[in-house]
Amino acid sequence: MVVEVRVRHGGTFNMGEAADQWKPFTSDQKVVAQRPGFDWDGRIAMIPGLPVRVHDAYIAGEGLLHASLFGLFSLANVHGTGEMAEGELMRFFAEATWYPTTLLPSQGVRWESIDDRSAHATLTEGSLSVTMLFTFNDSGLIETVRAEARGRMVSGEIVPTPWQGRFWNYSERDGMRVPLDGEVAWLLPTGAKPYWRGQITEIAYEFTQ
Repeated sequence: MVVEVRVRHGGTFNMGEAADQWKPFTSDQKVVAQRPGFDWDGRIAMIPGLPVRVHDAYIAGEGLLHASLFGLFSLANVHGTGEMAEGELMRFFAEATWYPTTLLPSQGVRWESIDDRSAHATLTEGSLSVTMLFTFNDSGLIETVRAEARGRMVSGEIVPTPWQGRFWNYSERDGMRVPLDGEVAWLLPTGAKPYWRGQITEIAYEFTQ
């Protein structure tokens, strides 16, 4: 079983609220499987010489999002339990495509089949319980993970919004097939609004002995 994962990403991040503004980013992420948690440190190049640092995390049942200019001037700082923690636990659950042993029933995930290509999966962590829709491609690999309502920050308020991660370009790593490319989007009434498109540049696992 996967105990810990370290991941490096590269890609683009959409900083535009109305019109798209894709900016390059790099990030480092550490994930622990039990108790579920992650710590994501991203660096988004707004313009040359003007980096925005984004710290996104789920630690000990609490969600955290902090963005700062040059790592000094705070642009956003939100943390807590409730909706914030639930949204970050959803992110952990969706990204389990990168640490797939976490999705096994033996690890506490409950699966309910819908048809040959989709199933609901439920993860419970302390007082939080999240259910997401997983769809699979012709090879039985995860294609999308969807939440019907994940908290989206809109003008400083958290608004429940449908949300989806999409994964492809699977490759074998340490005996597991994991996707190296992905896209994350809010599913708005006007259509999907992607805000993260990334590739894994490095991934390293620690396993139970």
